[in-house]
Amino acid sequence: MDELRSILIKFVDSGWELISIPSQGYLDGVVSEETLLEAVEQADKECGSCGCELDPLYKRCMVLLEEQKV
Repeated sequence: MDELRSILIKFVDSGWELISIPSQGYLDGVVSEETLLEAVEQADKECGSCGCELDPLYKRCMVLLEEQKV
C-alpha cells in the first residue's frame, strides 16, 4: 500500500522515536501491525493537534491500518 508506506516514511524521517522506530520496524517487517497501531495512537494522543504536518497523518495511518485488518 503506497499511501501507508509514504506516511510511514514521513514518520521515520520525523526522528520522533515514538513513531519513527515502530514505523521503520514495520517497513522492515519486524514490527507487527498491532504494535505500529499502538504507537500511532499514542502519537496522536500526545501530539495529534499541535498543528504540525504529521497531525492528519496519524489519523489517516490509523484508518489505513484498520482497513488492512478487514
